[in-house]
Amino acid sequence: MRQVAVLFARADSVYKTLPSVDVWDIERDARKWPGGCPVVAHPPCRAWGRLRAFARPRPDEKDLARWAVAQVREWGGVLEHPESSQLWVDQELPRGQKRDEFGGWTLPIHQWWWGHRAQKRTWLYIVGIEPQDIPAIPLRLGKSDCRIRLDKRRPDGTHIRKGDPDYQPLLGDAEREHTPPDLAYWLVELARRTNVLSEAA
Repeated sequence: MRQVAVLFARADSVYKTLPSVDVWDIERDARKWPGGCPVVAHPPCRAWGRLRAFARPRPDEKDLARWAVAQVREWGGVLEHPESSQLWVDQELPRGQKRDEFGGWTLPIHQWWWGHRAQKRTWLYIVGIEPQDIPAIPLRLGKSDCRIRLDKRRPDGTHIRKGDPDYQPLLGDAEREHTPPDLAYWLVELARRTNVLSEAA
């Protein structure tokens, strides 16, 4: 089974239970990863997301995401970040039907499809595999049980209060951050199918 490296995983990550997965959490420091296989990258996102104005990232934190993009481009695999991450602008990552010079493309997903309790709209930057060759996506329709956004407003600006039919409880930090087990398995399988290394050989 082909090895996959997971970069910037939580210390209690589900990836540590998967076979042939080399997990780099904060203790191991993903920046020390030597390369050599496809990656699943989850770089810190607080400096890039919608609430970045309220974030207090470490001085070097934004560069971790830029470094992760470079690893995906060199070795193949997938980078996961929140919908509307400014990393896409900063690194000129493609959107829609576009590709970049590395053959990379973006896939928008909802983590709820894989069992997250909130919709958790997410963008995936993928290099080394064509859209028709990725694992099957478990499309799920309906409404999630919880939310992750801090605001309590509808798109029209009106407030959503407890007892309102549109009310959803807010997930705690740990549950919000955890990758659903089925999505972790799917991302690893996607990375295993990439062929950047064989193309370079």
